[in-house]
Amino acid sequence: MKVEQIQRAMSVGVIGGLGAIGSADLYAKMTRTAARTVGKDRVKVLFGQLAFDDADMAGAENAQTNTRKLYVFDMLRDFEQRGTSAVLLPCFISHTFIDEVQAEIGVPIIDMVAAIRSHLAQRLPKLQKIGVLTSSYVRKKALFEKYFADDCELLYPSAVMQHACLMRAVYGTTGIKNGYLDGESIDLLYRACKDLLDQGAQVIVPGMTEIATVAEALSARGIPIIDTNQIYAESALSFQAEQVGRSFKIGVVGGVGPAATVDFIEKVIKNTPAARDQDHIKLVVEHNPKIPDRTDNLIGDGADPTVAIYAACKRLESDNADIIAIPCNTAHAFVERIQSYLSIPIVNMLSETVSYIEKRHGDKSWIGLLATSGTIASGVYQQAVDQNGERSNGHGKFSMIVPDAEHQALVMDVIYGEQGVKAGFVNDDVRAKLERAIAHLVANGADVIVLGCTELPLLIAQDDKFAVAGKRVPVLDPTEILARRCVALASPQGRKAT
Repeated sequence: MKVEQIQRAMSVGVIGGLGAIGSADLYAKMTRTAARTVGKDRVKVLFGQLAFDDADMAGAENAQTNTRKLYVFDMLRDFEQRGTSAVLLPCFISHTFIDEVQAEIGVPIIDMVAAIRSHLAQRLPKLQKIGVLTSSYVRKKALFEKYFADDCELLYPSAVMQHACLMRAVYGTTGIKNGYLDGESIDLLYRACKDLLDQGAQVIVPGMTEIATVAEALSARGIPIIDTNQIYAESALSFQAEQVGRSFKIGVVGGVGPAATVDFIEKVIKNTPAARDQDHIKLVVEHNPKIPDRTDNLIGDGADPTVAIYAACKRLESDNADIIAIPCNTAHAFVERIQSYLSIPIVNMLSETVSYIEKRHGDKSWIGLLATSGTIASGVYQQAVDQNGERSNGHGKFSMIVPDAEHQALVMDVIYGEQGVKAGFVNDDVRAKLERAIAHLVANGADVIVLGCTELPLLIAQDDKFAVAGKRVPVLDPTEILARRCVALASPQGRKAT
């Protein structure tokens, strides 16, 4: 994905509701900051808020984390569906679980504490002691230690000051959350700040967005406090999407056919190096067996499956898939029609198969193709061979052999017959028919066989030395090759290439 700065990426969302006063203050400052941008760098600021009960001090101490997490996820999902480029999350409590929600959402969350750290590093490079005004929950979770512990000493108010001054100033009856932005709330915060200064703090950092709303009033009393809401707003203008990572996800167009879909998923799992559940790759499957038959359309009067395949791909795109796999050879006759309308790549199983042959079996010359009549008629495998170009061993392009009419009818019976694979029959009788078709191709000069229909590997597994007609030839499974390629693309090295 091309890296772009947010000011060129159209819009920034602000999540409200996790403290109405603080989030409204951030939204106002973000709007003023965005208004200073001009032309193509203009930023559109969006605001979203639902009812969320966070009014009492006990709620802050306990953080209501489960309810808060779901609220944040729902708001992020809403912004994602609106096409927002990135989101500001003005809630320090929520930043204690930012990694959890970011892993499940596509829209980047701009890290508030990272923005504060960057600001302080630029403005106060010799800073040694930082006073932090934050909730007891955030202190317990050591959020600020995650960013500052290696560089600075973090100071917090004493236990008495934390409860009697800081928490009262924000959550008390006359506190900031209840709309009191002067008077007692400022006096209480001033006392908490003085406690930190007495401990040696060189600067005060609000770790509650409500406190940032009164930073100017505290500064007027001589407190060296920064406005974290303003800093957070300004950070959006230089934020880059590559700063946020989320779990790689493979999207699968399933149901074409159903058993082949399961086979592909099993092969992805089998080829993934994993020692625990969490090491496996995220998958999302759009399983639609109602997609019109591809072969019926290519060689007969069957309905056109283009829109159905495209719709499946768009749903995978909307579900934040990074790549799309279609474990159906015949469906690749329609890929070229839709790829340019998608923002994520379809991993072309046919091209990957030809590339695999060139790399692993470059000494071979004749590819024997066993596939549906629709795949053969479409010429998609021949196109993949032609696009592969000259082989690196100097032997020119591969040549392709397909079965004669008798043996092609045999292949179609294996796939579509009343006792074929699509009807659920995977037994020795069906397998024997497939072996006859393989022997036919080998007898006609094929020195490598491609099982070019995803039902066929359910009968015979990939084998580099398959014994047939008195010879041993490679029999290749494009589903296996596609699965391995998708796993490779999901690796850290592979992600850079997508």
